[in-house]
Amino acid sequence: MSEITPSIRIDGVDTDYIDGQYQSTGGLTAATLQFKLPLKQDGYRKLWNKEVTCFLNEYDSVPIFRGWIKRIKEDFDEIEIYAQDAIGYMVLGGDPGKAKIALTEEDNLDGLTVGNAIRKAISKAQLSTKIGTDIIGDTTPTVSSSNPPLRGTLGVLDIIKTLISRAVDNSGDIPRPNIARIVDDGSMSQLVIELESELSSSTINFVFGSDKNITNLKIVNKKIPTVIIVNGSGVKGTYVHEGALAAYDRTYLEVTNEALLSPAECQDFAQKLFRANLEAQFEYGIETFEGAYLSENDIIRIETDSPEFSGAYRVRGKKISFSPSSFSIGLNINKKPPTLAEYITQQDN
Repeated sequence: MSEITPSIRIDGVDTDYIDGQYQSTGGLTAATLQFKLPLKQDGYRKLWNKEVTCFLNEYDSVPIFRGWIKRIKEDFDEIEIYAQDAIGYMVLGGDPGKAKIALTEEDNLDGLTVGNAIRKAISKAQLSTKIGTDIIGDTTPTVSSSNPPLRGTLGVLDIIKTLISRAVDNSGDIPRPNIARIVDDGSMSQLVIELESELSSSTINFVFGSDKNITNLKIVNKKIPTVIIVNGSGVKGTYVHEGALAAYDRTYLEVTNEALLSPAECQDFAQKLFRANLEAQFEYGIETFEGAYLSENDIIRIETDSPEFSGAYRVRGKKISFSPSSFSIGLNINKKPPTLAEYITQQDN
């Protein structure tokens, strides 16, 4: 059993916390840290927007969480503190209102790759002191921010999600989307772009077994896109699955693949994306006492007596509940989708 002894610091100063919980659900949503302090803690009324870091062990040089205090609740003999990471800061920009920028015909993000467009958007919103883009990289394949151009007063996080969703890699057996996530370089939060990990060939980061380090299992049903729009090179195609639309309601996904040259190719690609999402519809939650350092997009392997459940999985999110003397870990993982050869031959019901 791998022990962890978390520490929480406010503006670099250690706290005598009572207990805490770290949670990250992935998918460009804010990671959070909630913890309790004795009411005797001085200056709690001035803690709003202070930087909070959480380290899993005293020898760690990089925190598992870096964020800013957004809410404080006083109880009889303790205070509860709620902090969000750089994604949460990106939404609010440290203020009650949403962080937005105005994009016009004269001042915009046109003509840039996705990575460079996101870097410019973060700079325009004056968020660069909280969210670094030094190692942001770019999408695979690279696509233009001008297809189509973004206009209007838009939230910075909405811009990032829109641009990231336009690029899908179709070079392997299954289409792979690009993702963006926060990593810490030891001094600040950095936004990075990377391809979704390939389950069949990526390095296995951790192994879990039903008789070793899994204490509980649950199944989570997630939404799937029922209307998929694919933008090719000057062409477009849309795929709508009527049966799924009736069952799951209207949910949109729009991507760009400039290697596609006809509406028929775009529609075929959209259909493949639907099938991949359908097969990955279920996520699994495991409770364990190991894997605290795993991150979104890491690959793990599950070893059980059931062939249906055993195999490679992608980490989607993580929750760690802890006190000075105990801890528990929860992981959300997704099921391996089929290869293109498998789902191309399947027929809709």
